[in-house]
Amino acid sequence: MLNVFAGVAAFGFLAAYLVPTAAAMAEGTPGSHYDTAQADAQVYVAAADLAPSGGLAFGAGYGVSLQPQADGSPHPKASAEEWAAYAGSQGVEVPAGASREEIQAAIDAAAKKAEEEAEAEEAKKATVASTGGVALQPVLYTGGGSPAEWMAAAGIAQGDWGYVDYIVSRESGWNPNATNASSGACGLVQALPCSKVPGGGYNPVANLQWANGYAVGRYGSWASAYAFWTSNHWW
Repeated sequence: MLNVFAGVAAFGFLAAYLVPTAAAMAEGTPGSHYDTAQADAQVYVAAADLAPSGGLAFGAGYGVSLQPQADGSPHPKASAEEWAAYAGSQGVEVPAGASREEIQAAIDAAAKKAEEEAEAEEAKKATVASTGGVALQPVLYTGGGSPAEWMAAAGIAQGDWGYVDYIVSRESGWNPNATNASSGACGLVQALPCSKVPGGGYNPVANLQWANGYAVGRYGSWASAYAFWTSNHWW
């Protein structure tokens, strides 16, 4: 009799454990091991910098994909091929074999350039409106000086002069009064919009002072600005 009672008690204990579990599974209780594993897999893919094409498969019927961002661009850690395709759809040219980070930088720079051109156009319209519809002529530079004197006066470290010379030689040929007829970019480094440079943009020292802040602020250094220019042929 004791053995019978012990068996019944054990069966009752097992039933009490299994029945609620089975009911919970039947009702689709959230927070299952499968849901947890799926969430962990997403975190792992992003943290491990994996870039699957079409998703990673984990067993039959189970995959993890990197979803596009809200603006339609690929996931930040999507493959370079996906980013290159997106760049092409946005009209941004990228060199063959460019890394994902280089492509993202080119897209950001193109967006920045488009924003600056729009600002320049708005500034031009505002200036014309404020003068009764008459476009003011820019104050061109008539003073003298040499590139070395201008860079020194602008406070640019001599170790950076080679980078500055490379960029300025291609942007304006060291002509302080150079002007882009389409965008309105002006001066030695083709500042855009020109109104960002104190004094109207054409003074070579003021133009280089602005460029020094731009190079360091946007790229971190003149060396990095030079590297970007050599890859993209603009900055």
